[in-house]
Amino acid sequence: QVHLVESGGGLVQAGGSLRLSCAASGGTFSNFAMGWFRQAPGKEREFVAGISWSGRNIYLGDSVKGRFTISRDDAKTTVYLQMSSLEPEDTAVYYCAAANRRSVATTQAEYDSWGQGTQVTVSS
Repeated sequence: QVHLVESGGGLVQAGGSLRLSCAASGGTFSNFAMGWFRQAPGKEREFVAGISWSGRNIYLGDSVKGRFTISRDDAKTTVYLQMSSLEPEDTAVYYCAAANRRSVATTQAEYDSWGQGTQVTVSS
């Protein structure tokens, strides 16, 4: 399994932007598809974004399309989640995940390793 550490969360006003980072170690990063999920209080964990091992294929959850994007830097073994036009409904703990596969993964069951999460709070 790969070890994942998220960073970049915090408090932001509605309409603002944040970039989350997820640093990976302990595995061959370029072999993994990567993804971001989030979980708000009292709600189930939700898929946010996924990227294939090559970076050529990206899939975004319906609630974030047009506002968020995902990217990866294999040289830095890091995956990013760029969030813009943030809304209070985006408030959640955001988790990075790695899947030992090439294609984009969109369900929790497809992912093998998880980070500890980073809190994002959007104020109105």
